[in-house]
Amino acid sequence: MDLTSVRPKYITFDCYGTLTSFDLNLTVKPLVADRISEEDMPLFLKDYRAYRMDEVLGEFKLYPDVLKDSFRRACERWGIGYRPSDGEAIVACVPTWGPHADVPPVLAKLADAYPLVILSNAVDETLRHNVDQLGAPFHKVFTAEQARAYKPRYQAFEYMLDQLGCERDEIVHVSSHIWYDVIPAHELRIPHKVYVNRGYDPSTPFYQYAETADLSGVPAVLGL
Repeated sequence: MDLTSVRPKYITFDCYGTLTSFDLNLTVKPLVADRISEEDMPLFLKDYRAYRMDEVLGEFKLYPDVLKDSFRRACERWGIGYRPSDGEAIVACVPTWGPHADVPPVLAKLADAYPLVILSNAVDETLRHNVDQLGAPFHKVFTAEQARAYKPRYQAFEYMLDQLGCERDEIVHVSSHIWYDVIPAHELRIPHKVYVNRGYDPSTPFYQYAETADLSGVPAVLGL
């Protein structure tokens, strides 16, 4: 997809994984290393990710509860029991996450050209710590807590667009997640999308986006 001639009102971003380095597995592995073998660990982590994806589709709950409840379900599936202290440790690690190394200089360049916006599956207080570490001015920061819905639910995107007072073709949405962001944006007919392929999901060109390996490629994609 050629976006070099697009002049959006806003560039909107997913945060966790796209801007902020998503290090959840680094916290989870030591918590279960005494009960999950090294050989089985990748499958356990995959199950935990799958349960997080399932949890955000259910009745709305705050993100710390999403993290804890999905971890409990993964532990139960593996028959290892859930320790509440592990859930609290997972929640506590999230506000410590900082940006990917490529992010701060790119955000600074993009901010000179367009207002920047975040739409994140997060709670306000936790995300504030992550955004502070990005070192860039953001016009607005929207969370699932505000929208009362998580991506990929359409309600999250619709909330953002309503708050910005803009049309679907007046943003460029940037994300490293196909399932959470690119697919629902495509189905909502948000035409201008950039997929930052950090390896979380396989590239799926059917959903019509520009693709870059990291955030440093985004200015060129947008003709900057």
